[in-house]
Amino acid sequence: MDDKGNIIKIISSKIHKLSGKIASDIRLGYTGGSTDMYIPNAALGTKIYAYDVNSLYPYVMKTNKYPVGSPTYFSGNILADNANAFGFFYCKIIAPEGLKHPILQTHIKTKDGIRTVAPLGTWEGMYFSEELYNARNYGYKFEVLWGYTFDSSNIFQDFVDTFYNLRKSYSKLDPMNLVAKLILNSLYGRIGMDDLFTYINIVNKKDYPKFEESIKIKESILDIIDLGENYLIQIKNPQVEMKTDLDNGFETHNVNISIAAAVTAYARIHMSHFKNNPNYNLYYTDTDSIYIDSPLTEYFISSTELGKLKLEGVYVA
Repeated sequence: MDDKGNIIKIISSKIHKLSGKIASDIRLGYTGGSTDMYIPNAALGTKIYAYDVNSLYPYVMKTNKYPVGSPTYFSGNILADNANAFGFFYCKIIAPEGLKHPILQTHIKTKDGIRTVAPLGTWEGMYFSEELYNARNYGYKFEVLWGYTFDSSNIFQDFVDTFYNLRKSYSKLDPMNLVAKLILNSLYGRIGMDDLFTYINIVNKKDYPKFEESIKIKESILDIIDLGENYLIQIKNPQVEMKTDLDNGFETHNVNISIAAAVTAYARIHMSHFKNNPNYNLYYTDTDSIYIDSPLTEYFISSTELGKLKLEGVYVA
């Protein structure tokens, strides 16, 4: 317990809580795994090899460096002064013409809501620096306009090792295996939660003026429902410390969107290595799997090693 406590203390001293405009800006670049069907129909007799990555998110958490410390805002092309700057950059992106499997994602607004796509052409968006550097290897060009730099550190290695070893010590039928798996795969999402939660309060009407004053920002009130002698009040958490009836203290949220966005970006980087490969045709891909028409070399294959791929099946069209 002492060792785990020391680990937690070290990590918490590096990871800062992010909220407000900085968090909102970085969240613009927070997208998940890419799911694309490139070739919906295979020729008769074609063998399709289905591969799945072993614990993709735990793998990239263990093996990469993450944003730590206080973010520093910059304006202009940071790469002119620091070619290896680490952080989140708002850029003008130019995708290479004719790229078979685009790898940089962005959000677009459609009549059916926000959608995530990997486009061709030119656009602007927020991106993790390491994903931009990887995209450059595939012919992407980008102009950095502004953003935030961070220090970097490998902060998850002990965490992943502890829970992955725990998972391996139990069979897949044992609940402990599932618990360890869920902890490994859900931590990044917990860190990336939006800290603008919605709250419900029931306030006596005579106390309402005092309540409104206590939350400091009247615009945080989303809805008021008349309940006779009381109001039911829905509140969007203001960007200030707010007292709650639950703990009679100040509420804080242990969130850092830069960590979560970096995890998913590193995962996409890992999966990009299996795209635009002339040695096979890529039929389908999602967050952690690929369907191709040729077997991978043994170098990529393992049923237990983090980050390697296991063959899930071979299917004949």
